[in-house]
Amino acid sequence: MAEKLRFILVSPERELLNDEVDEVIAPGVEGDFGILPGHTPFLTALRVGELIYKKDGNEEYVALDRGFLEVSDDVVTVLAESAELGREIDLEEAIRRKLEAEKALEAARKEDEIKFRKVEAQLQRELLRVSVAERYKR
Repeated sequence: MAEKLRFILVSPERELLNDEVDEVIAPGVEGDFGILPGHTPFLTALRVGELIYKKDGNEEYVALDRGFLEVSDDVVTVLAESAELGREIDLEEAIRRKLEAEKALEAARKEDEIKFRKVEAQLQRELLRVSVAERYKR
C-alpha cells in the first residue's frame, strides 16, 4: 500500500494541481467522503462544495463547482466544471461578487422561477468562494 496519493485536479481552463498528498476530502453528490492511500477504485459525481486535500500535516482548500472524481491505483483525478484554489481567491472580490449575486437573486425572485434558480446557484458558488478564501485570511 502506498503512503501517498497522486492528486490531479483539472478544470477546463487548466491543470490546477498534480501533487503527492496524504488525503482528499471531496463533496460528493450524496455527501462528503474521504480518500486515503489504498482506497478502493471508484468513480463518482461531485457537487458544488469545498474540496480539502491534506499534505504533510497542512490542509489546503478548493472551491469546486461540480465535476467527477475517479480513484484508481492511488491516483485521485478530479475533472471539475470549475475550480479555484483557495489561496488564489481574492477575498474582497469574492465578497463583492457575493453581494452582487444576492442583489440579482432578490431581483430574480420577483421575475420568474427559472431565472431565480440560476441566480440562486450563482450565489451558492460565490458563498463557497468567500468561505474558502476566508480560510487563508486567518
